[in-house]
Amino acid sequence: MLSAAAGVGVLLYTREGVGGAAVGGAVGTGSHKSTVNTSIKNHLRFKKLSSICIRASTLFACCNYRIGMASNYLRHGESIANFSSGAGKISRINAVTLGESPASEENDLVLPSDEFCRQALIPNPQKYLEMYKRSVEDPAGFWSDIASEFYWKQKWGQPVFSENFDVRNGPIDIQWFKGGVTNICYNCVDRNVESGNADKIAIYWEGNEPGFQDSLTYSQLLQRVCQLANYLKDVGVKKGDAVIIYLPMLMELPIAMLACARIGAVHSVVFAGFSADSLAQRIMDCKPKVVITCNAVKRGSKTIQLKDIVDTALAESSKNSISIDLCLTYENQCAMKRGDTKWQDGRDVWWQDVVPKYPTSCMVEWVDAEDPLFLLYTSGSTGKPKGVLHTTGGYMVYTATTFKYAFDYKPSDVYWCTADCGWITGHSYVTYGPMLNGATVVVYEGAPNYPHPGRCWDIVDKFNVTIFYTAPTLVRSLMRDGDQYVTRYSRKSLRVLGSVGEPINPSAWRWFFNVVGDSRCPISDTWWQTETGGFMITPLPGAWPQKPGSATFPFFGVQPVIVDDKGIEIDGACSGYLCVKNSWPGAFRTLYGDHERYETTYFKPFPGYYFSGDGCTRDKDGYYWLTGRVDDVINVSGHRIGTAEVESALVSHPQCAEAAVVGFEHEVKGQGIYAFVTLVEGVPYSEELRKSLILTVREQIGAFAAPDKIHWAPGLPKTRSGKIMRRILRKIAARQLDELGDTSTLAEPNVVDQLIALADC
Repeated sequence: MLSAAAGVGVLLYTREGVGGAAVGGAVGTGSHKSTVNTSIKNHLRFKKLSSICIRASTLFACCNYRIGMASNYLRHGESIANFSSGAGKISRINAVTLGESPASEENDLVLPSDEFCRQALIPNPQKYLEMYKRSVEDPAGFWSDIASEFYWKQKWGQPVFSENFDVRNGPIDIQWFKGGVTNICYNCVDRNVESGNADKIAIYWEGNEPGFQDSLTYSQLLQRVCQLANYLKDVGVKKGDAVIIYLPMLMELPIAMLACARIGAVHSVVFAGFSADSLAQRIMDCKPKVVITCNAVKRGSKTIQLKDIVDTALAESSKNSISIDLCLTYENQCAMKRGDTKWQDGRDVWWQDVVPKYPTSCMVEWVDAEDPLFLLYTSGSTGKPKGVLHTTGGYMVYTATTFKYAFDYKPSDVYWCTADCGWITGHSYVTYGPMLNGATVVVYEGAPNYPHPGRCWDIVDKFNVTIFYTAPTLVRSLMRDGDQYVTRYSRKSLRVLGSVGEPINPSAWRWFFNVVGDSRCPISDTWWQTETGGFMITPLPGAWPQKPGSATFPFFGVQPVIVDDKGIEIDGACSGYLCVKNSWPGAFRTLYGDHERYETTYFKPFPGYYFSGDGCTRDKDGYYWLTGRVDDVINVSGHRIGTAEVESALVSHPQCAEAAVVGFEHEVKGQGIYAFVTLVEGVPYSEELRKSLILTVREQIGAFAAPDKIHWAPGLPKTRSGKIMRRILRKIAARQLDELGDTSTLAEPNVVDQLIALADC
């Protein structure tokens, strides 16, 4: 049988038994339901629709293909056997084809178009399974073949990798390509110049104010990197020294990262939104030789004086006996002139006064694959930031490979990731991953909705962006502004979309797909972490159907498992704690200066596994659904409820633009559910709407998940990268208003005052 809403071409498959054929047919537009002859012969009259039907059954059956030897590593694809014809055991699958009809239902199975599949790097599940099988059966051979595509001054020795993943067997130790000698900057820039891409655009830069733009070819980028590298060497920065980079999204930020990598220095990029205290913490921890910053930056209509923040941080560090002798400062003329910048003679140096004087060629410092590449500090439950340490060789190979396949990258693509390089997404998928593939990257300095909510799509059209990678928070924000700010722009260049940072709720996924992507662009909904270095579970466009909101299946070499409270692996459809067994090349190697904390946080909770800290559900079809951080799981009357599940239900309400859920102390339930709700523009707060939102959650999840408190929120406290600061929301929910902590990293600090004012409304 086949049914669909009016005008929506949806295939509904019914199970015909083991090996039975899938049944489908054409839907007449303008009717809510259409009855069709279930004869396969009659379906074949609809040539195009039949090909969709066959492709759907083939794709889905292959996604659930069981390797004959029944090894544990393909546990994510064991729910349905592979049949040479027919759909096999498929119960109730809605299938829509990209470009044919909009995704509309929660259980949609969204198929890539024939044309996309024909051109995709991984065109079908068979190819994925072939590569995945080898990646977990023969990881040394699989990753060696890929690593050989890059330049190595000296090839690695044997074994290709070594690991101790179990704290019960001694200290955790991970090494890949040990003994191999290479340089990631050389592979990002020089190799592209030498291969004939010298005149290809490496970076398009778009300023905060419309009309301010610039670009660098790979040849020009190499020259700029070399000049800064030579300067750093001249002022005494050597291999292994740390350099703090506190810059906004200017071209100088990736230039500084690459320059450090070129000379073997360890860069630590600090997001140019962190407070002076946060910056000082990082300076005191890694003790850099140099701090690189700029005088100021414009973010929307607001000017942020970064140099003042650095001055305060350096003064604080000095009080703790960590003195920095050099602060290299870039003059960002669009934001502030030199004369208005506070200055300390003898320590502060203008970038433009010194760096351009240096030679445009610089010898490469060749490093071992396991030599440190960068430190990136991430928040910890104790309040002290954790210095995640990534090394060179494995990270290089893994980020390049994940970028290539997860975005189906082609040399003609123009790629834009909206993340800041102060976060791991900016490291892996603004700078290193794309440039290792010779990609053209868009770097945008400003706010995504400035000076109007259509700015993103204006930039997409301006540079003919083909791959657009952003956070669900931004997607929901743009949803709230209205479709008109999207549809007034062409966006015809787009072919792949991406989501990063948190689980994307199905309604936001569908809006992103239907409105932004015109129902034709696959969405790579990626799950990974600062610690993993690159994507771990992600769709591969063209390889298999997608389910809105699901991260789908693991990347090559990644072996995810779901475990219970006791660390026992759970098979089949289940929910639990997401762990990974066995290492992958991009894994971080330690926490800087604190290997014990590294082991305690990530490897001791479930010995034998890397513990992600995330909750996860695997459905009956083997698809993975991230449910948020485990510490964002609320235990209500014995029911463990993921905050992401409640948020998704709230956002499905047509008048809810965004929601953030936290737990709070409840005298009866132990913990209650406290929901901060942002409404669609123009919708007033009302008691009726409050009840309607609670009813939506009751209907979608159950009465036990109904929010105890709806807190109206004109906005949510977010960093400028779009991350919701839930620790602030927890304090507001608990009325611990004197413990809000540092709010200087927020994009709109006044949002906190607004939330406090509405606390009892």
